[in-house]
Amino acid sequence: MSRIVITEFMDEAAVARMSARHETVYAPDLVDRRTELMQSLGQAEILVVRNRTRVDDELLQAGPNLRAVGRLGVGLDNIDLEACRMRGIQVWPATGANDQAVAEYVITAAMILRRRAYGASDQVVAGSWPRQHLIGGETAGQVMGLLGFGAIAREVARRARALGMAVIAHDPHLAPDDPAWAEASSVAFEDLLSQADVVSLHVPLTPQTRHIIGNSALAQMKPDAVLINAARGGVVDESALATALKEGRLAGAALDVFEVEPLTAEAAAIFQGLPNLIMTPHIAGVTVESNTRVSTLIAGKVLDYLAEGAA
Repeated sequence: MSRIVITEFMDEAAVARMSARHETVYAPDLVDRRTELMQSLGQAEILVVRNRTRVDDELLQAGPNLRAVGRLGVGLDNIDLEACRMRGIQVWPATGANDQAVAEYVITAAMILRRRAYGASDQVVAGSWPRQHLIGGETAGQVMGLLGFGAIAREVARRARALGMAVIAHDPHLAPDDPAWAEASSVAFEDLLSQADVVSLHVPLTPQTRHIIGNSALAQMKPDAVLINAARGGVVDESALATALKEGRLAGAALDVFEVEPLTAEAAAIFQGLPNLIMTPHIAGVTVESNTRVSTLIAGKVLDYLAEGAA
């Protein structure tokens, strides 16, 4: 039986490294075959997942020999950490490996949303010349507001400053004397909302952050501001955001994460007819390069761990 089970896509070279030393099941679509996934865990010691695999108590019961879960990414809200702790199962996020990819996504989305010129290809091909309707704003001189100021947000801050933006951030969990504040000005949550031209979210999904961007928060934002969520679905009240965009109370938004993933037809219906909304399928942190880094990091942890167990 396999010692390693990988349920979602992973860099092939990293998979080959593990397969060369240990029996490995690699099925990128195993996440969508829950019964088969559970059956494959009978003798497995290591489970490797991305964000779609629900590592809950039911799944853990199916893997009585599991010793560790490797996460090809950093968010852990799809993993029941308490259930893992109770069973003595280690959880390894790929901390830092996709920071650059997410930061570049945020900056790109901010520039596209503010400039407004990039969605008119069909009109230009059709012979229209809608210049007056596509006059957007520059990024330099604007204010980047970061909700949460962890590693990824700091990468965004460095890029924003290089573009000539001022950077403010709100993070009550970061000590006032932390050296990281050299990259941004610390402000209250309400001031972040009211002052920022771009609000980018960098918080985990917790009971405290669920729908932290809702009707009240959106009402405090500038009507010409844009919102970017490449953090976690559920942090934004999607219905409230869609209404704000439709009513012109917000200039634009980019969503890479959603409360329901993949989006169901019902969940997607509220986003119909919103030209000022960019939607991507939870891919901000996934590039060719970041996939290699994330996969290499987790493969290294898996091989080191199994080698130590054999020693």
